[in-house]
Amino acid sequence: MVDLSVNLAGLKMDNPVVPASGTFGFGKEFKDYYDINILGSFSFKGTTRDARFGNPTPRIAECKNGMINAVGLQNPGVHHVIEYELREMKNYFNKKVIANVSGFSVEDYAYTCELLDKEEQVGILEVNVSCPNVHGGGMSFGTDPDCAAEVTRAVKAVTTKPVFIKLSPNVTDIVSIAKACEEAGADGICLINTLLGMRIDTKTRKPVIANKMGGFSGDAVFPVALRMVYQVSKACNIPVMGCGGVSTAGDVIEMMMAGATAVQVGAANLVNPYACKEIIDALPAECERLNIDKISDIIGVVD
Repeated sequence: MVDLSVNLAGLKMDNPVVPASGTFGFGKEFKDYYDINILGSFSFKGTTRDARFGNPTPRIAECKNGMINAVGLQNPGVHHVIEYELREMKNYFNKKVIANVSGFSVEDYAYTCELLDKEEQVGILEVNVSCPNVHGGGMSFGTDPDCAAEVTRAVKAVTTKPVFIKLSPNVTDIVSIAKACEEAGADGICLINTLLGMRIDTKTRKPVIANKMGGFSGDAVFPVALRMVYQVSKACNIPVMGCGGVSTAGDVIEMMMAGATAVQVGAANLVNPYACKEIIDALPAECERLNIDKISDIIGVVD
């Protein structure tokens, strides 16, 4: 029997499959499709200090082998999440979850993470540094090593649980940013977030998305994500969660061979609500086909 268990920065998981933030809500949206307790964990909807309505519509554009979204971090705010969503979550998910946190200033990140760190259900804090820095001219925190490190240090100073920094792929040197986060105290790295993309309606001669550009995700980004997971896992000594274009059990194994300890599934959930279940169901047979007895043994096997 194949052992699918992994240990992610101290969080013991039955398998490495984790629905990505922004594609799985707070879990209740999927709990009636299947028992979501089969998941290794899940990263819940990106949460900010204050409630956000998000960007104007349209927010979604279809693409070949993917999609573009510009939802704009719509969420009810951290206090609502703690008081209502996490309390309700206890009724349908009995494992630790990953809390995805976004912010527009270093103080935002620290405030939100400090509150979520105290919650029993939260096993890992996943800090999304792809947000615009309102005090830094609007440039994403994750595009500059110093800014990413500053956020990391601020969050680590007020938390006790493992902190994973989720990095943007829209940079020229992903390794320097990952290493800056590691040196600032990060317990792990999650990558990649979405690439920046755009679609145009040729009839109206206007962008399809009201925000003009948005995050490109789906099968087409998998080779980029795999490359970055490989680069960062070789350069850093902290665990990596791989994310980007994962839709099959084979993709999960490929990500792990590149260096990922756990693997997030994003856009596939929006196309097929059973995507994660089907991947988990298929993993044992795929491992047996490849003579893998223990899935954790393949982490980073590619030189």
